[in-house]
This record gives sequence, structure tokens and C-alpha cells, in this order.
Amino acid sequence: MIPPLKPGARLLEVSGPQIETERLILRPWRASDIAPNATMLSDPGTARFIAADGKPVTTAIAGWRNAAVISGHWALYGFGMFVVEEKSTGHYVGRVGPWCPPGWPAFEVGWGIAREFRGKGYAVEAARASIDWSFDSFEIDEIMHCIESVNAPSQAVARRLGARKDREIDLFGKPADAWITTRASWTASRN
Repeated sequence: MIPPLKPGARLLEVSGPQIETERLILRPWRASDIAPNATMLSDPGTARFIAADGKPVTTAIAGWRNAAVISGHWALYGFGMFVVEEKSTGHYVGRVGPWCPPGWPAFEVGWGIAREFRGKGYAVEAARASIDWSFDSFEIDEIMHCIESVNAPSQAVARRLGARKDREIDLFGKPADAWITTRASWTASRN
């Protein structure tokens, strides 16, 4: 529990870009996102592909740590995975956006959508907005999407985004495929 602040005391406020799409809001993290993110990661099928150890989150502290790492990317680098919020309800949908911690194979835009929001096209909608934002913000020629070879749903998202499977990579001891979205192909598809 965070204690009450003394009068006049101030804490760090992390702000950042907010992106609106037709159905979604992509925004920086808030403390209220910790619990729904942990709930998303408590699902074994979701955690298998996006939790650091591939295991479901089963404790409040593990959920807090995961959210601290993802939101901390913003505090350390000034960008990171956005919280994806459903406009019509304000519900936490998942996290999508740029990710590039130390040792990561390349600048990535990744996605993780809570089970109850899958099948609605939210991953593609949020990833498109994140890719647009990333190419508008950074001098990069390509964006990678790390996807395990058995993760057919994420491969389908990558295909819908126009990414191509480029090569196999070792992602911290786990085999994965590097899917690539180039600036040139992205720009051509958006015109």
C-alpha cells in the first residue's frame, strides 16, 4: 500500500504519447493496469508466449514485477509497449508496441492481447498504430516481431501486418522466428 503524500510532495509522473484508433486507445501505463495485466498473464496459453519464463503469473508480486518491467521501459528509454484500452468500455485489452531491452535481437513491435479480447482484430489494429508511431518516431529501416514457430495466431497477425518471416533466432535460449516489417514495404502498403 502506498502511504498518503505529505502536502506539497510530488512524485514522478510518467507521461507519453497517446494514440487513438477506431476502437482503441494506446497509452502509457498506470498503476491500475497491474492487476489486469497480471490476470492476462495468469492464462497459461498467453504466458507461454509473452511471460519472460513462459509460465503463468500466479502471485501479485509476479504480476507487479512484470508490469514494472514493461512500464519501466518507458521510464528508462522514453518509449515502450503501450497499454491497449478498449475505447467503448475502458477495459484493459493488452499491451502492444515497441520493445528493445538490452540484449534484445532488434527493435521490436510486439503484442499480447488478453484472451477475452482475441478474435476482434485488436492486435492488428494496435500493432498498425504502434508501427506507424515507431516509423514516425525513430530513424529505423525495419521493425522485428519475435514469434515462436508454434504461435500460429501471432504469425497470422504478422502476416496481416504485411511482415515476412526472415530467419530463425535464439531468443534467450528459446527458438523463435524473426518476422520483419520494413519501412519501405510499410510505407508502400499505407499509400
